Amino acid sequence: MKQPASDTPPRILIVDDNPAIHEDFRKILGGKSDAQSRLEDVEAGLFGEGSASMNRPGFRIDSAYQGKEALGLVQKAIAEGDPYVMAFVDVRMPPGWDGIETLERIWQCSPELQAVICTAYSDYSWDDMTQRLGHTDNLLILKKPFETVEVLQLAHALTHKWALARQAKLRMEDLDRMVQQRTEELVLANRNLQQEIEERVRIQQELRVSEERFSSAFRSSPFPMAIQSSVDWQFLDVNPSFVELSGYTAEELAHPGAQHIQFWAKGGDPAPNAFVPEGRLRNQSCLFRRRDGTTLQTLLSTEPLSLGGKPCLLLIVEDITDQLKLEAQLRQAQKMEVIGRMAAGIAHEFNNILTVIQGDVGLLQTVNVSNVDRGVLLDQIMQASKRAATFTRQLLAFSRKQVLQPHLLNLSTLVQRTKKMLGRLIGEKFEIRLHCPNELPSVLADEGGMEQILINLALNARDSMPGGGFIEIGTEAVVLEKSASSVNPEAHAGRFVCLFVTDYGCGMNPQVLARIFDPFFTTKDVGKGTGLGLSTIHGIVKQHEGWIDVTSEVGRGSTFRIYLPVCNATSTPPKNAGNDPHPEEPGKGETVLVVEDEAAVRELACVSLQRRGYQVLKAADGPQAIEVWERNSAKVDLLLTDMVMPSGMNGGELAKILQSRSPQLKVIYTSGYSTEFFRKDSPLTQSINFLPKPYDPQTLLKSVRTCLDGGELKRAVRGQPASQPAIPPG
Repeated sequence: MKQPASDTPPRILIVDDNPAIHEDFRKILGGKSDAQSRLEDVEAGLFGEGSASMNRPGFRIDSAYQGKEALGLVQKAIAEGDPYVMAFVDVRMPPGWDGIETLERIWQCSPELQAVICTAYSDYSWDDMTQRLGHTDNLLILKKPFETVEVLQLAHALTHKWALARQAKLRMEDLDRMVQQRTEELVLANRNLQQEIEERVRIQQELRVSEERFSSAFRSSPFPMAIQSSVDWQFLDVNPSFVELSGYTAEELAHPGAQHIQFWAKGGDPAPNAFVPEGRLRNQSCLFRRRDGTTLQTLLSTEPLSLGGKPCLLLIVEDITDQLKLEAQLRQAQKMEVIGRMAAGIAHEFNNILTVIQGDVGLLQTVNVSNVDRGVLLDQIMQASKRAATFTRQLLAFSRKQVLQPHLLNLSTLVQRTKKMLGRLIGEKFEIRLHCPNELPSVLADEGGMEQILINLALNARDSMPGGGFIEIGTEAVVLEKSASSVNPEAHAGRFVCLFVTDYGCGMNPQVLARIFDPFFTTKDVGKGTGLGLSTIHGIVKQHEGWIDVTSEVGRGSTFRIYLPVCNATSTPPKNAGNDPHPEEPGKGETVLVVEDEAAVRELACVSLQRRGYQVLKAADGPQAIEVWERNSAKVDLLLTDMVMPSGMNGGELAKILQSRSPQLKVIYTSGYSTEFFRKDSPLTQSINFLPKPYDPQTLLKSVRTCLDGGELKRAVRGQPASQPAIPPG
């Protein structure tokens, strides 16, 4: 409710039916009259005030001539927020309400109003008034005629009393409001406290249930578990499974001396290192030593925790001893299964090849063979031997031990150059569509290996579409993030060139897709596939530090994506064999010492060299070669030696001995084994003049001539083409 301003004069209502009375009150209360001046003098004398004139505020006077009119003014003033402070009310106001009834009604809406009854008659006694108006301290009686001083005293006293009562009321309202607000705060705090108590009770109940649940899980867990102090390593609690695993009793483990028991060790025989678990571990492989001294293979997981404010360690042990034994047995069984399949497949392939060779040789040995037939039979023998050599290379590629001769390649150029040959291989019913951008980063790769990948994938795509169709072959540069390994564990981040081959044939189901890289696994009919095609591709790609992604859907086709790492260099075209500076150039009388334990191979090399003008010495092994060297007075210019020979001396050791006697001796190493078969310190693994078997006479003669003229053969690279560039012949 709006309150009047503190400097606003008090508002007084005069209620009387006589206009003259209103004029009298206005003269007395409306301004400073003589009577008011005399009143001030009296006050100064009584209260010791100075004689100076006191400035008193005036009053705002309103008039009403009947009771109803007065009630209306009072209600209006209250509505405006400017109520009347006091009222002078005449008793008799005919013909309407008298003064008493008027006050009854006014006090119903404004009980704080200070009232003065003005009367010249004894219409009502005091008892009558109090009976009707009640006992109140807001009412005074003023007898007519009255003095001006009396009116002023009453006006000032009652207005001051009203102001004090109003301030007290407002203060009480403020106090009530503050008490109510504080009560509400206390009620809310009490409610929050009650909720907190209930929450604590609930948490304690849940904690009790959780502790019971943990205790039950801890005790009944099949995994050995223990809680150990991180301060003094004393066992605070162990479950029955840990007791059974350790061989100690629970009381022995709880004894303070148990902290010195060394349960854990890392490393293998003969001397594993002691191990003290600390911090957070997950499936840490380690040895567990039981009370009887036996050791078990275990996986240890630990989790730091706090019990009673003290740091502790929860230990969970998994005994995997029996599991590892079963896994070893399974791996051995799988190895034997693979070896059995490989042996059967290899025997099948080589039996076919040997059948052709033996049959043709048998026909050549007959008398009635024309020169034409002889040439045909010799060609068939040569093709069969090449087929055997190709099969051997496939086996080496499958085992990732094929000798590579990598150089920088643009795969787009290689695919475009190979398209015509692939078209002849797959037939006229098939169309090859290329998607090969010319601008493509180079890869360091073996060109023959890349061509073999393209051929095998194209033939597989052809076989998946018996009715014909189109095959898409393309290349693209890709950048992979670390997240790529989540899709394929072999993938890793970096820049790569992707070679992809897509067909729209029969596709593969998940069971077939899981085995496509297994050696000798094939879905083709008997006699139509060796089962080495995709395993060979897999081996070649792994040698190049890449990987293969395969997606396939039955009835929709398959896509093979091969990822090879980018090499930051400019691609160079492979050297054309037709530009070889030594095309079977004849010998100049140089002496070559041929050391080979296989008699047929030794004789082939000797005859080939002798026919081209070389002096040839031969030996079957290392010690015999040294004897030939010592008793032959001729100077030996070149040593052609097999690497693996009997009598306890290999080709590398022989070359080292002879070069110590003749530092100028040139050496060519040859072998049918992969270079990874030899020790890391052997000359082959150092990539020096290696001639792989099988070789033909032309290749042998070119290699000998190149080496004698001071050059080097192409170096053998063992499975790391991305980091070791090939060195061409000198």
